[in-house]
Amino acid sequence: MGISARRDSKAFAEYTYVIVKAIQNMKSESDNLQQPSLFPFFTVIFSIALVLISLLSQFWSKAEGQTVKSSIPWNSVNDFTYQLQDINLNTIEKTKFDLVIIDYSRDGSESGRFTAEEIEALKNSANGLKLVLAYVSIGEAEDYRWYWKKSWDVDKNGIPDKGAPSWLGLSNPNWPGNYKVKYWEPEWQAIVFGLPTSYLDKIIEAGFDGVYLDIIDAYEYWGPDGDSGKDRKTAEDEMVDFVVKISEYARSKNSDFGIFPQNGAPLGKHEEYLNAVTGIGQEDIYYGYNSDGEKTLKKITKELEGYLNVFKNAGKLVLTIDYPFSCSENKPCFNKKSKKKINNTYKKSRENGYIPYCTVRNLNYLTINPDNQPD
Repeated sequence: MGISARRDSKAFAEYTYVIVKAIQNMKSESDNLQQPSLFPFFTVIFSIALVLISLLSQFWSKAEGQTVKSSIPWNSVNDFTYQLQDINLNTIEKTKFDLVIIDYSRDGSESGRFTAEEIEALKNSANGLKLVLAYVSIGEAEDYRWYWKKSWDVDKNGIPDKGAPSWLGLSNPNWPGNYKVKYWEPEWQAIVFGLPTSYLDKIIEAGFDGVYLDIIDAYEYWGPDGDSGKDRKTAEDEMVDFVVKISEYARSKNSDFGIFPQNGAPLGKHEEYLNAVTGIGQEDIYYGYNSDGEKTLKKITKELEGYLNVFKNAGKLVLTIDYPFSCSENKPCFNKKSKKKINNTYKKSRENGYIPYCTVRNLNYLTINPDNQPD
């Protein structure tokens, strides 16, 4: 598809998104006014709109000679959800979140990979179009992924055995089964992208709109004064280069493919890094930095906001993920104290021009926060 066609297709997606949102808002207003007589009217209008959108999409596809999938523009996102375990696509489809961050697999395994049909259904769910990101850890290897071999750490003591790949490091004591990786080594990068069997290529094949890259801050572990003790002076630049290469490769397949690193916000000082990403996700900015439910120290919040504003001022989306629940890492508890924390988080994040979300640390629950529901 030529540049003009891509531009027209994007405009079509934007118009579609606006139409659907407008109709949803009209129905919501009717609901709020409690006028039962209007319910069937808006239901019929909404159904007709979806049919028209489908027909127009098919016509557009034939006119351009390609399949053009419905989507929404990145800059229209104003809410999101983040869930990596116990994922139920049907449940997520029923929500109104604009952006969804999930694993590429229902249970992390290769056999549990979501199909292109499932992702397409999620993106075009009845409660509103959605952008969908696939989670990828690029700074640690996970022992339940398709690329892992049991022989790398037979006794599971967290220390790679003889014969393990040179890029494999020690396990993360806070997350058993996750191992640090020397992400600058070509063999690890080939697992992440560049081959038909690579992580990113599987994600693109499934139709995800982008990737959510985790353990970006691995450069701190390997770099000067890092916990690895290796004091690798080039660690930061190598992480920047890695993310830039991922972005370039993905966008050679899909020019609008989203790249969202999680944490590692100081890397925004690198112009090439800033240009390579669509946005950034930042954990623990208001709650959870030291402990779940505990307010993050003001000086840390202020420092993080300074880094994040670099992204915001460059026109990038800034997603904030906070953990205000001290009751459990698995299920939120909406008591008076936690609700106050949630409302405080959403207020501060939005005042800064960010997009907030509060959930549990294990990311195994589809959290919909009272008074801050997706629209």
